[in-house]
Amino acid sequence: MTPQHKLAWQDGQPFSTEFGDVYFSRDSGLEETRHVFIANNSLPERFAALAPEGLFTIGETGFGTGLNFLCTWQSFVRHAPAGARLSFVSVEKFPLDESDLAQALALWPELEREAAELCTAYRRPTSGWHRLVFEGGRISLTLIIGDAMESLPQCDARIDAWFLDGFSPARNPQMWDQALFDSMARLSAPGATFATFTSAGFVRRGLQAAGFDVEKTAGYGSKREMCRGRLTADAPSAVAWQAPWFARPAPSQRPRQAVVIGGGVAGAATAWSLAMRGWQVRLIERHPALAREGSGNPQGVLYARLSAHPTPLTQLVLAGYRYTLALLDTLLGDSPDWHRSGVLQLPIDEEDARRQADIVASRIAEGWVEAVDAQRASALAGVPLGHGGLFFAQGGWIRPAALIDALCRHPGIEKITGQAALELDYSPETGAWIVLGEQGAIAMGSVVVLAGAADTAAFDCTSHLPLKRIRGQITIAAATPASSRLATVLCRDGYIGPAHEGRHTLGASFKFNADNLQPTREEHMENLQMLQNSCPAMYQALGGDALDLETLQGRAAYRCTSPDYLPLVGPVAARREFVQRYRELARDASLQLRADSPLLPGLFINTGHGSRGMITAPLSGEIIAAWIDGEAMPVPRDLAEALHPDRFLLRSLMRGRIDPDAYED
Repeated sequence: MTPQHKLAWQDGQPFSTEFGDVYFSRDSGLEETRHVFIANNSLPERFAALAPEGLFTIGETGFGTGLNFLCTWQSFVRHAPAGARLSFVSVEKFPLDESDLAQALALWPELEREAAELCTAYRRPTSGWHRLVFEGGRISLTLIIGDAMESLPQCDARIDAWFLDGFSPARNPQMWDQALFDSMARLSAPGATFATFTSAGFVRRGLQAAGFDVEKTAGYGSKREMCRGRLTADAPSAVAWQAPWFARPAPSQRPRQAVVIGGGVAGAATAWSLAMRGWQVRLIERHPALAREGSGNPQGVLYARLSAHPTPLTQLVLAGYRYTLALLDTLLGDSPDWHRSGVLQLPIDEEDARRQADIVASRIAEGWVEAVDAQRASALAGVPLGHGGLFFAQGGWIRPAALIDALCRHPGIEKITGQAALELDYSPETGAWIVLGEQGAIAMGSVVVLAGAADTAAFDCTSHLPLKRIRGQITIAAATPASSRLATVLCRDGYIGPAHEGRHTLGASFKFNADNLQPTREEHMENLQMLQNSCPAMYQALGGDALDLETLQGRAAYRCTSPDYLPLVGPVAARREFVQRYRELARDASLQLRADSPLLPGLFINTGHGSRGMITAPLSGEIIAAWIDGEAMPVPRDLAEALHPDRFLLRSLMRGRIDPDAYED
């Protein structure tokens, strides 16, 4: 649940009635930011000194109006090399709404361009982690809506400079706590700096206890003193508190050339996230064109089945839903291939209805979903419904191939179609992977990302991954005047979308152990039965029992999922070496082992998205880019760990399902 902040406007400037404090100096908030945070962290000089492809990461407590972020953005563009990147991580417990943010930033005309982009992307900052991207991928903002004490321990980043900018310690002492300063030290890169407007004694002592050298210096305007400082060499390291099997690999120092295998949404999104960061990407697809498998369906639904509890899957779905919506607006805008029609999620049974009620009561998706009764649901859908459900007003449907095409228009992506990747060969001497096909080498890169659904496990180095292939068939039926009244996507145990080009798409079946993709009459009947169960009026509108099945069209494709129904996103270890290095876990699962994971250099995976690919795959492309480039993770650390491909090897060891002796040389 997002806390509601009490905001007032005094003399045209925002004032927190919650804390009885201003958001920035009444003299000039802009100049205060430049003095306190930009100058006292020496940012212009440090930006200018970055390597051509360098990364600089800033951590902030208290996003507020976003003024500090915009000033940093402006300074970075002015001073940093053209290929350098800025990662900005900010925590805010009491976010402003869109109108207050826009009104506050309108005070600074010289930030008009940056402010306009932020206000467009800022929409509905509900609780959780939000990844926003600016300047063609050069600048990323990870905006964490939540308590800093709870959020920073879940942050996975290496911070170069800190902005301590919460409300006054005298008015908000809960934030200025030793736990905060200790988290800062754990997340800091060697030599990280900090700056803050306050010079309160307990703040200085807390920072010193965490390992920072602290000095007082001149404050801004009427404030006589402020503090700044630097992390000492013997301060605790962020690496020390991570589970070693999950530790981040060092960013590649090799040429920024990557190969992505798989031309669906996961592959295209990964290629785009890397290309936005300056990588030259070759995207390989075995079919003659992209989007030929699950991504080839005419309508893909932004479907978000949630829990009332912050499970890893619910966290991923919510974060991915927000990210995909922003991505669609950026890349497709008013395209006829993206319809923000809304999605109505109808309960399957009484237990499911109680689950939906729990979701609304928990406010876990506040601002993104609302409960509607049967009357309201019918009005939204345009057809009579027997009961209400959950309404996702920002959701809708998309033609997946259109998104893939838009992602792959980036000039840094080269498409290689009609060639199957059959083998991977790594050269330690050159630090490069060679991707081999039937006719020999297809592509070479220092990084390879496998995003080919279940085919990800077709290589020797990934054959142990427990990927499951599930056949799904959709049904395409001709629209009628009555069925064309449907205005939203309807979801229950199946789904149906509004008419598009005179046709409805409904489905989809769910078949294990299927070995062909020919559409069947039986599965058309199953899809129609699901429609009849969820919306009898739509079933009748399409023809009901009199519908001629021979007039139906359809296509089938394989979904790919994992045993725990979470995707696999991240690096992958050498299986034999992993088992040997952590073999003691088979004897005692509680052991705290310290050896680093034997990761295969430059090999990553983005697969296993099941039927949620439109929501989870694009954000997972950002997660992959963070792994590769050493950026701040766009999701909480425990979620990134839950997605790690090596989790299955680890669990098998801990549960005694692997005999380490079988992996002896």
